[in-house]
Amino acid sequence: MSKKLGLNIGGRRFDVDVEEAFAVFLQEQMRKDFNIEGNNDLKTLMQAYVRKTHELFLQEQRIEEITKKLEF
Repeated sequence: MSKKLGLNIGGRRFDVDVEEAFAVFLQEQMRKDFNIEGNNDLKTLMQAYVRKTHELFLQEQRIEEITKKLEF
């Protein structure tokens, strides 16, 4: 089953359909990064993108460290 989530960026509404199990997680993350009740500018979008990409970078580093430890 899917759920529709929406966000206003630059005066435009963007809606996405995601699986219900993922929707709970995504909605919480969107609340942290965006004004879900109002409009968000492009700078806010870029900042959220950089933050999430940095989190992914750190996660990848941790995975590599764990993988190296498991190889020995």
